Amino acid sequence: MNIKGKATSLDIAHLAGVSQPTVSRALRGSPMVNEETRKRIQAIAEQLNYKVDKNASNLRTQHSGTIALLFFEDPTPDDSQINPFFLSMLGSITRACALRGYDLLISFQQLSTDWQADYEDSNKADGLILLGYGDYLESQSRLERLVEQGTHFVRWGAVLPGQPGISIGCDNFQGGHDITQHLLRQGRRDIAFLGHASNHYPEFFERYRGYAHALLTSGQKVQPGLQFDAITTEQSGYEAACELLERGTPFDAIFAASDLIAIGAMKALHERGMRVPEDVAVAGFDDIPMAGFVNPSLSTVQQDTKLAGTILVETLLALINNEPAESRTIPVTLALRRSSGAI
Repeated sequence: MNIKGKATSLDIAHLAGVSQPTVSRALRGSPMVNEETRKRIQAIAEQLNYKVDKNASNLRTQHSGTIALLFFEDPTPDDSQINPFFLSMLGSITRACALRGYDLLISFQQLSTDWQADYEDSNKADGLILLGYGDYLESQSRLERLVEQGTHFVRWGAVLPGQPGISIGCDNFQGGHDITQHLLRQGRRDIAFLGHASNHYPEFFERYRGYAHALLTSGQKVQPGLQFDAITTEQSGYEAACELLERGTPFDAIFAASDLIAIGAMKALHERGMRVPEDVAVAGFDDIPMAGFVNPSLSTVQQDTKLAGTILVETLLALINNEPAESRTIPVTLALRRSSGAI
């Protein structure tokens, strides 16, 4: 390959027999370019010692080369105020950005502030990933404003009909169904649900719907007196379990809408002298790192945080590049441990 002077993307396009836009897409890892073509272009680029000039590219496209990850205020027992489930997703988001040549700007937001301010107009970021947005019905108008502004964004959350923007989320209904079915197979019949069961918290509501479906299809009744609201903290789970115990309605298992709620509930049971799982089986949702280290180890629904982070980044980059993108639901699996009597 005899190229005079510094190689350009036009040179690569000529040698690869493709268009210059195809070269640009291939070198930034766009899924629009098939694997064989991408490898051919990358091989030619390496032979020509071609390096992407990010500054020049950013000037041409008005891109900052940065994605903003917005964490939202979430009450936690420490000063981090970040749900540990989201922290476990952070690593995969960071890696996915690095592989695609993007920097990641992490910003901590309070739900009370105008977090829908447009990052793109200020050139801070080309798009937003939203993790944890509180009450969905309260945040819905802000999400709609992002759509109206033309902001590129994706959020981690339930995939809902008519929702503003694109969501990537796990199969909350299936997870709630499967873990409840597991508890039923363990011989449990009066299963309490700790977590909100309304449209304000659609992920929890889908988990509740899965729980209710498993009960009904097994011939059991859904007992309204065994559902108690709780947000994703140990304290909220502890308080909900205390309310459950004080009500006096018989129960032999608890399905908590998150692992933190489940861990708080186990503390309340322990204080009352109740054994887990002998007296009450307990299961959670998320499979945060702590779940395997509490005593007894916690049975839970495992969300694939590595896959989730990758899909969030890929979907956002598709939007930024004006490529097709849509909401997706990711399958879940069960992580069965001692708290439900599985081992």
